[in-house]
Amino acid sequence: MTAFQKVTASLVAGTLGSFVGNPADLCLVRMQADSSLPESERRNYKGVGNALTRIVSEEGVTALWRGAVPTMTRACSLNVAMMVSYETAKEKIVEKTGRKPTELYVQGLASMLSAFCTAFFSLPFDNIKTKMQKQKPNAAGEMPYKGMPDCFVKSLAREGVTGFWAGLPTYYFRVGPHAVIVLMSSEVYKKFLGVGQKK
Repeated sequence: MTAFQKVTASLVAGTLGSFVGNPADLCLVRMQADSSLPESERRNYKGVGNALTRIVSEEGVTALWRGAVPTMTRACSLNVAMMVSYETAKEKIVEKTGRKPTELYVQGLASMLSAFCTAFFSLPFDNIKTKMQKQKPNAAGEMPYKGMPDCFVKSLAREGVTGFWAGLPTYYFRVGPHAVIVLMSSEVYKKFLGVGQKK
């Protein structure tokens, strides 16, 4: 598979997967955020089922896809960053050490480097996604953010550029293991099929 095919597959998988999973992700973000809100502002969902039911009844079916665009953007950035950084890291390690790309050492080290890149490049999108999914209308019934660009501009003005990477260490420990497992599993799968194994 060429680099272009890998990037394309990553974009398609990220877009479709995150679109389908957005309702569940929305519930997760809101339920996690509840404890940090004043009691009067909490949604107090009893569980995922209750959250889904209430979102539909209180906000409409389309509300289940609130924040879907930044969610899909985040998934695409995560997938592309993971695949591109992994292949690049693997090539550089092979070049510098003279080891084979099929060696566990090369694949393991490349996947760990890729895990950092994945977290670093996808966190700003995750930051925007979370803000848009957590938002509630004000007294006038208006949402704090009109869309992803508006959320980006307001976040930049309020928190500065570094604010997009707030919580990077924690986010790394959430995304990093995912990247390593996916990449190493992919190598095992390729070995099982007997494809892409350079001697």
